Amino acid sequence: MSKKVEQLAGKLIVSCQALPNEPLHSSFIMGRTALAAKMGGAMGIRAGTREDIREIRSQVNLPIIGIVKRNYLDSPVYITPTMKEIEELMEVKPEMIALDATGAVRPQGVRLDDFFHQIKERYPDQLWMADCSTVDEALHADELGFDYIGTTLVGYTEQSRGDRIEANDFQILRNIVSQTKHRVIAEGNIDTPEKAKRVIALGAYSVVVGSAITRPQLITRTFADALK
Repeated sequence: MSKKVEQLAGKLIVSCQALPNEPLHSSFIMGRTALAAKMGGAMGIRAGTREDIREIRSQVNLPIIGIVKRNYLDSPVYITPTMKEIEELMEVKPEMIALDATGAVRPQGVRLDDFFHQIKERYPDQLWMADCSTVDEALHADELGFDYIGTTLVGYTEQSRGDRIEANDFQILRNIVSQTKHRVIAEGNIDTPEKAKRVIALGAYSVVVGSAITRPQLITRTFADALK
């Protein structure tokens, strides 16, 4: 494992992403956002699209978790769903690639197990992160051999609807950490410094924070709503 990835232990990863319908959607802006995150102390970046990753690499020398978000009509999976997205990411070679590791069937009826075996065989030296929404999914991803297990999708899937990563002092995270052999990355609704500090104390290898740092329209809304 590279020294760049090892530097993530106990540290902050900042998700620098903006969807096409968001005001900061621009590879140039995401590159500068990553630079600002580095200046603030981030030790890693999570980013979407090869174009954004290429620009971010021109600004910072930090390990990158790469994804591509793309919707397909025949599947609810949208985080790095097919080999097409894997190939796009491999053009810029992020240190880690994250993908949906839920039980949902991928486009064209592909199952997670078959897809993971396929990408592992094609790219045996690549590090893979499992974006999960339940403890069972995390345990399955751990068994499959993902290098990192993430709580990214807790509360965002039908099977995890209503769940919150911070509920009962991060019970879902604690269950995953205690039962898996691979490193766990805490991600999803970790929106305060106190929560970030807590998940590391509970055994997460590192923590990803996104919207609370890099989506100004959502940050602004919390202040505006408080004044209503």
